[in-house]
Amino acid sequence: MNDKPERPDTPDDEPATLVERVTRRSFLTRVGAAGVAVGTGQLHALALADSDDASQNSAPSGVVPTENENVHVQLNVNGTLHELDIDPRTTLLDCVRDHLRLTGTKKGCDHGQCGACTVHVDGRRVNSCLSLAATHEGEMITTIEGIGRPGNLHPMQAAFVEHDGFQCGYCTSGQIMSAVALLKEPYGHSDEDVKEAMSGNICRCGAYSNIVSAIQQVRRKA
Repeated sequence: MNDKPERPDTPDDEPATLVERVTRRSFLTRVGAAGVAVGTGQLHALALADSDDASQNSAPSGVVPTENENVHVQLNVNGTLHELDIDPRTTLLDCVRDHLRLTGTKKGCDHGQCGACTVHVDGRRVNSCLSLAATHEGEMITTIEGIGRPGNLHPMQAAFVEHDGFQCGYCTSGQIMSAVALLKEPYGHSDEDVKEAMSGNICRCGAYSNIVSAIQQVRRKA
């Protein structure tokens, strides 16, 4: 007769059996899996929040922001009326060069400091890089192409050639446009007066004395 008591098979033993089965490895595995699940849920929530913010801040599909819309303008350039659709931020310089292909007007500093982009607006000299094209509807715009052409030069152009008032030529169109406007401006007759009047036009080649001589020749004949 076996006196060793048999281990009762009761439901009370089941919890102890489960505890015995949980090893260190299985515990860490389950904790890690739980962490991944929680982290994934948080990332998903953040992604949804970002998506909501983006949808609220973006313009509706197919709608172009107002600042990017072109404007229709009519510009009178060198006696010709031009119908243009341009970005409202387009400068007069970029308009005549890029849209009208009048490349005699030069882009130098693009900050209104060198005078290479000088044009006339209703007879007044203007730094076209600082002026918006759309603001000049109804005004007469004149570029170097409207002053004179080969075979029919403006007296100021002819004087610049005669006195060698240019070297590289990049600033020359702006110099001539300022000089032509100067003829109608109330400056004195001395060379110093001319230098003061032309101080907004820079010649990196240093042809200033020849430029002054050309201007003075035309002023004396005017």
